[in-house]
Amino acid sequence: MSRPAPTDAAPAAPDGEPGTGTALKRAITGPLLYLFILGDVLGAGIYALMGTLSAEVGGALWAPLLLALLLALLTAGSYAELVTKYPKAGGAAIFAERAYKAPLVSFLVGFSMLAAGVTSAAGLSLAFAGDYLGTFVDLPAVPTAIAFLALVACLNARGISESLKGNVVMTVIEVSGLVVVIAVVAIMLGGGRGDVGRVGEFPVDANPAIATLGAAIIAYYSFVGFETSANVAEEVRDPSRVYPRALFASLATAGVVYVLVGLASSIALPAEELSDSTGPLLAVVSASGVGVPEWIFSLIALVAVANGALLTMIMASRVTYGMADQGLLPRPLAAVLPRRRTPWAAILVTTAVAMVLTTVGDISVLAETVVLLLLFVFISTNVAVLVLRRDRVEHSHFRVWTAVPVLGTASCVLLLTQQSAQVWLFGAVLLAVGTVLFFVARAGSRRGSRADADADAAE
Repeated sequence: MSRPAPTDAAPAAPDGEPGTGTALKRAITGPLLYLFILGDVLGAGIYALMGTLSAEVGGALWAPLLLALLLALLTAGSYAELVTKYPKAGGAAIFAERAYKAPLVSFLVGFSMLAAGVTSAAGLSLAFAGDYLGTFVDLPAVPTAIAFLALVACLNARGISESLKGNVVMTVIEVSGLVVVIAVVAIMLGGGRGDVGRVGEFPVDANPAIATLGAAIIAYYSFVGFETSANVAEEVRDPSRVYPRALFASLATAGVVYVLVGLASSIALPAEELSDSTGPLLAVVSASGVGVPEWIFSLIALVAVANGALLTMIMASRVTYGMADQGLLPRPLAAVLPRRRTPWAAILVTTAVAMVLTTVGDISVLAETVVLLLLFVFISTNVAVLVLRRDRVEHSHFRVWTAVPVLGTASCVLLLTQQSAQVWLFGAVLLAVGTVLFFVARAGSRRGSRADADADAAE
């Protein structure tokens, strides 16, 4: 996917990266970055969405997962170039700012990431309140999801710091649940049970190609976590060499695991049984007949889903705080608790929005809305690669083949055409809110500047 980077490297800076001195400690090695990205990608989505996929493609669950992986790799190539070219950059919004020099565009790219995070947390809270929690207690889904988000907000406001070691632990827990699914179905097959023939069966009235493309929108949700890794580039040792390897290796690993889980799910259960469950992987483990207590697997799934929601809300609240602190969102959203030093206003607002979104009650719609928002972000990033090719830097970096961002842009546009009217409406409302907030923040900033100027003049 790449060719050698330019060789006009500058002398090494004291921190070890050519021409990119930083005050941050470069503590992230290749293996740690691999686990960091894998933990983001192998998150809670697969625990919740396998049933939704089966409603679209029947037993051919592997097909949209594989297609989504291939499409994600295209955009990942663009991220690999821009992150290694600008290893101090803060992600897609910064790339957009460099490429387009249009404040509203770069703001909407950043706001899309924020809105996607809040929407994702809403979907994960509904997954938490589904069949996995039902193993322990039977509660109504939407009120439980809202209560769960309130608890997440309390933990967030108290002051939660995630370390790489903590991420490794959570990644191990998440992956262990998926390994259990693959292993118990393998044992099931060894005992002469299960139906391998189901892995190629599409719904009777479905066109396989169209069904696969439509389901790939949902499956894409399970791969988009790699974008977060752009924000830690400044703390990676030798990012020009390490980042692309860790990025592509983690996506490939996630793809293999997801395809195996998809095959296992369709072998263990008919599509109609998977699609009726809000805890589809628990249903697969139960159907295998292997002596894995349901409560153990449900607990693993709940940990994965809860951790995903918590990390997402931490990210969303901090992004909101950061944008408010820079005057890109209304200043009151930058308020912090005096002792805890946590952004309480941002936490309150992002949690309230996520709570409202849970009333949709449809995980697939929320997942597709997340993908819709991120597709705009990814289009911006793919185009930015081409725009910024004329911007030379003084250190060597990863350079993706020109065809990759072109195909990445085309793939994102193709996925956009498959979104439903309801999803477009949700996305449009969120972006409209963002646009209003942008102009409110700019008006407030101008008033503040005039007030400062008047005060200086009065003195």
